[in-house]
Amino acid sequence: MLAIGINPNAAIAQSLPAQSSSAFPAAPLPPAEPWQPVEQVKTYAIRGATGIDLYRSIGERGPAAGVQAIAHTSFKLTWTRDYRPQPDGSCVLAVAKPKLIITYTLPEAPSGLLPVVAERWQRFVAGVETHERVHGDQIVDMVRGIEAFSHGLTAADDPKCQKVRQKLQARLKEFSDERVHQSRQFDEVELTEGGAVHQLILSLVNSPDR
Repeated sequence: MLAIGINPNAAIAQSLPAQSSSAFPAAPLPPAEPWQPVEQVKTYAIRGATGIDLYRSIGERGPAAGVQAIAHTSFKLTWTRDYRPQPDGSCVLAVAKPKLIITYTLPEAPSGLLPVVAERWQRFVAGVETHERVHGDQIVDMVRGIEAFSHGLTAADDPKCQKVRQKLQARLKEFSDERVHQSRQFDEVELTEGGAVHQLILSLVNSPDR
């Protein structure tokens, strides 16, 4: 089955020192800076000359993601955050900029496959990658949602910017839980009988190899 991983570093935040309050009115918040995720593909080698042998090798060599998997999507997420105390004693999260690296791990078949097997393999691995990139899109959506919630987040009577941090942390788990739920639902649809990935597997292992 396909799986998605959560990097333990996903919740790590990198914060800039809080600025001291002043007697002047608070400066306008800087606009959120545009960003894009960094995506990379890693492969693991499998063996075999037929469709069924290739699939068996995936079962032996595939990435462990709680269960043995065909492919895996993981990510590393860090943040640059700037908490600013305000003249009225409140605190505002003025900057919340993510750095997101998504890694797709996919199987790589040996060279020299018979043309009919190679053609089926290419369809299979392309379909698997399409599936994993949906998981990647779900991760990006989660991060953009966190960014939108974070930028300009405020807490009253918070001169040390502790309440606003707690407010953010409480919401982060909700974003993460929702993404995990979406991911599991998507896998269930794709991997059940008749689903897109299930059909890819059947095509790879059941079609003639010559």
